[in-house]
Amino acid sequence: MAAKTAKATKTATKAAAADGYDRTFKAIYDRDIPWQSDDVLGILKLPPGVQVKVMNYDPVMKRIDMKHRFPPGYVEPAHTHKSWHSILVTKGRMCVAGKDLRPGDYVFGWDIPHGPYEYPDGCEVFIVYMGDPTHNWEKTGLLKHQNVWRPETEEGKKGVEAHIEKRKAGKV
Repeated sequence: MAAKTAKATKTATKAAAADGYDRTFKAIYDRDIPWQSDDVLGILKLPPGVQVKVMNYDPVMKRIDMKHRFPPGYVEPAHTHKSWHSILVTKGRMCVAGKDLRPGDYVFGWDIPHGPYEYPDGCEVFIVYMGDPTHNWEKTGLLKHQNVWRPETEEGKKGVEAHIEKRKAGKV
């Protein structure tokens, strides 16, 4: 019985690959995927400092499942992209659209302008993108950004001060 199941699985996998879609079942340990620079796939194009873990990438479906880690004080500029994204906060704080979001809170964005997002104490999120996730943003808008949210931690206070100084110096 097990041999028939294994053979059927191999046949189904070959058939799935023929149409280009990845229908492979995956069970992944988070610890086995290293944090990388946000430009690992050359598609996000955010200001420096963000790290990502790509959990799954299907170029045919144009779907990316990934984690993002934003350092304390980071400001993600107001932006658009030709995709939608679902975001689940898993650690820390994400502050956007007048809301102070915490673990378990959710954001949905589409191809209309959204943000800026502030991460006064740092944040990790899980994101699913469908479509081109390239962030299109204007540097001048980010440089003029005035922080709205106050950090709650010492690390956050230092991070916010450092990010403000980077913006003043035009280094974001």
